[in-house]
Amino acid sequence: MEIINLGSSEGLPPLDWDPIVAKLDAKSAPPVGAINARTTWLATINDDGSAHVTAVGALWVDGRFWFQTGNDTRKGRNLARDPRCSIAISVRDADVVVEGDAVRMTEPEALTRISKAWADGGWPAKPDPSGSGITAPFNAPSQGPPPWNVYRLQPRSATVVSSAEPGGLTRFRF
Repeated sequence: MEIINLGSSEGLPPLDWDPIVAKLDAKSAPPVGAINARTTWLATINDDGSAHVTAVGALWVDGRFWFQTGNDTRKGRNLARDPRCSIAISVRDADVVVEGDAVRMTEPEALTRISKAWADGGWPAKPDPSGSGITAPFNAPSQGPPPWNVYRLQPRSATVVSSAEPGGLTRFRF
């Protein structure tokens, strides 16, 4: 992993990736009432090259972000054309942006594992019998009908801004 200290000109130390992963693993959220609330944002690329950013119910499982969407959503169409995307989230004392490629997952074991993670979090997802994705009794209306495609973000880099003393701004290339 390459570590680039983007805050060196301000005298900030480089951050370590392992504590960020520990916060993601622990589902560490900003304190209640914090200005960086617990919303996960997905950015994809529209066909004209502009950015499309939307809130998404992503999960951090096995050291990667996972998310789902319908075939006919804008993000689904964007990812079918160009898998490059990024996910942004705030954890306690830091903001994290992970950039990479969305890889559609259809392996039964992966769909079972991530469905269970969503179900354990309160959304009763399960693998769709067709084997193409997941299903649940409900989802955001904008997702369209099930089955919904499941994606894992294969990271290329991450940028972390720490608000904890002494602060820091670091890019990690994987």
